[in-house]
Amino acid sequence: MNFHLTPGAEGLRTRLFHIIFESDTPGAKAFDIALIVAILMSVTVIMLDSIESYDERYGEVFFYLEWMFTLLFTIELALRIYCLEKPTLYLRSFYGIVDLIAVLPTWLVLLVPGAHGLVIVRLLRVLRIFRILRLMEFVGEARLLLDALKRSLRQILLFFSAILMVITLFAALMYTIESPEAGFTSIPMSMYWAIVSMTTVGYGDIVPATSLGKSITVILMLLGYSIIAVPTGVFSAQVIRSIREERYSEEACPGCGHERHEKRARYCLRCGTWLDEDSEDPRKKDDDKNAPQDS
Repeated sequence: MNFHLTPGAEGLRTRLFHIIFESDTPGAKAFDIALIVAILMSVTVIMLDSIESYDERYGEVFFYLEWMFTLLFTIELALRIYCLEKPTLYLRSFYGIVDLIAVLPTWLVLLVPGAHGLVIVRLLRVLRIFRILRLMEFVGEARLLLDALKRSLRQILLFFSAILMVITLFAALMYTIESPEAGFTSIPMSMYWAIVSMTTVGYGDIVPATSLGKSITVILMLLGYSIIAVPTGVFSAQVIRSIREERYSEEACPGCGHERHEKRARYCLRCGTWLDEDSEDPRKKDDDKNAPQDS
């Protein structure tokens, strides 16, 4: 998603926009590197804080570090909002939501008295680990993967719907065949067994006791092996398509009609025709220089 600078903005706001939302200047690159380091350090603090022995010894240090990172990310979010034409568009975007999740829990604990003991606040504090998703913003290939996932989402959802029906049928069948003593106490528990068996995880907490049940288990496991490749193939095809669209242009050569040139190509690989319509072919200038002049 592209974000735009506030119309008529100049001075500090313009400089901030180029540093925060662009990456082709020294200042922007330094900002990106500093932000990546801050994200990694913040996530490390959150993970260490979840270890009870570390929390007992360094809990106060983790507390101050977390507040330091929260203030840092709050300032960053405020600067992003400050220099944008439509800040609400950013706040509704994927990275805008991640930014809010990164700072709101800590502020909520401070502003709401007695909130430390609330389970929901504890959950929100754990959600700070979502800061690591911000790293996707700095990986160009991540956009290709997200694009491929969006394109294949319909096929994958259709596939999983079919799998859910298969799981339900096998679960109902096993619930009928097997006894509660074997662990098949309900259809939902049988569905849990079917999922574990189909994915070939095999925890062993629910095991069929009858010969027919074991035969059905074998069929389900073989079926699981065969279906793993389906969503993988669908997603891989969309990844390849996204890579091709990222690399190649669909515009045809005006000289020979050949398509699928690399986007950075200036000449047709087949006939040598100049492809950039916005600029003049430099070879014409050379031809004009070398052309004999009338005396």
